[in-house]
Amino acid sequence: MAKEKAEIIKPPNNLRDKVSVTGPGVVDEAMLKKGEQVIADMAGSYLEWMQEDLAKIQAAYETLATGDGDIKSNMDAVFKVSLDIKGQGGSFNYDLMTAIGGELCNLIEKLGKEPGRSEIEAVKIHIDAMHLVIQNRMTGNGGAQGKAILMGIQKVCDKLLA
Repeated sequence: MAKEKAEIIKPPNNLRDKVSVTGPGVVDEAMLKKGEQVIADMAGSYLEWMQEDLAKIQAAYETLATGDGDIKSNMDAVFKVSLDIKGQGGSFNYDLMTAIGGELCNLIEKLGKEPGRSEIEAVKIHIDAMHLVIQNRMTGNGGAQGKAILMGIQKVCDKLLA
């Protein structure tokens, strides 16, 4: 039986939980509220930013897949955008984007060799999953469908890295 390992852990997404309210470096209540409002105001722009990031990662993938240029540089370009996606998703209630971006970063870091056809196809699977999440506005962990997507991606990565 396959071992289930898909798990999305939602870290605190409240600015209050990330700053000191006592002791050195204290942030006062007014400043805290102002910071939380700035983050809330930016939430509406997340989907626009994500469309831009998805276009960037898609272009980087296409260059990688066609074999144009240096493979390491092309893979680094994919990694850089996936790292951005990983870092932003949870802040705007797209935890599944963070998880998929994290899985793609881990895959690229662990390859340790020049990617072959299978590895390049695995990159495509991650990017396609990201497109699916944004197209379907799969917020949070994406529910049962999100868990299935993440488990499928993890199985692909496990097979490649075994």
